[in-house]
Amino acid sequence: MSPAVLLLVAIAAVAHATWNLTIKAAGTSGTRFLWLTFVVATIAVAPFGIASLVQVGPRMTLLLLLALGSGILQIAYFLTLQRGYRLGDVSVVYPLSRGSGPLLSVIFAILLFGERPGILALIGAGVVVAGVVVIGLAGGRGRFAANRAGILYGLLVGVVIAAYTLWDANAVVQQKLPPFGYFWITILVQLIAFAPFALNQPKHTIALARQHWAAVLVVGILSPLAYVLILFAFTLAPVALVAPAREVSVVLVALGGWLLFKEPHPVQRVIGAVVVIGGVALLALG
Repeated sequence: MSPAVLLLVAIAAVAHATWNLTIKAAGTSGTRFLWLTFVVATIAVAPFGIASLVQVGPRMTLLLLLALGSGILQIAYFLTLQRGYRLGDVSVVYPLSRGSGPLLSVIFAILLFGERPGILALIGAGVVVAGVVVIGLAGGRGRFAANRAGILYGLLVGVVIAAYTLWDANAVVQQKLPPFGYFWITILVQLIAFAPFALNQPKHTIALARQHWAAVLVVGILSPLAYVLILFAFTLAPVALVAPAREVSVVLVALGGWLLFKEPHPVQRVIGAVVVIGGVALLALG
């Protein structure tokens, strides 16, 4: 991968890890919180999104259809992940989803887009996935055998991650749609879809906004920034390389969880981090 792609992935990883750790520190989540972040994201991305949409011209219908599909996949991701966390152990759902998602993305990028990453890059992708699973299993040893729901939903979330990754890559790479405009429409889709959950009891939503306004702003700005940078990275490098490389954010979240929140098994987290970094180095060389 080129230095430009590595820089995009690195900035995206820092942004992704920061908003995830912010949610952890705030101790809040759920559809109301998500909707509030979509409000912020819609406003933050609007100037760039609208400016790029002006240049789309007659391909606007295609952009709207693909953005609608992406928004639906993103909604499926949030709902599936939340249900998985309710029915299964986070320590099972998380590593399986973050490991299987990029792995499936690599496989189907090769099959669907005809990408041909080198052997070294493929080994690097596999090493990254392995490191992510090692990190994800920290604190969750021995839980797989008794957690069928967690296994099922972990894999299902991984499938959804791969689906929206490939869908969005097709939009910005194969169809050459502008990343900012395309992604802005996907945010609007999610904003509209989650509105009924947030507005059925507006007092609760307003109270949540007042209590966690800082977290709402951080997530609402950094979450779209992290993903739009990945969309730009897709236009510069194969999906089979970018998809696993972006999981370096998991390293930052894991280390942040240990340093900031005293989460267990620091040695396993560090080992996993070293494995992921090694995999990314192989991706860069490949």
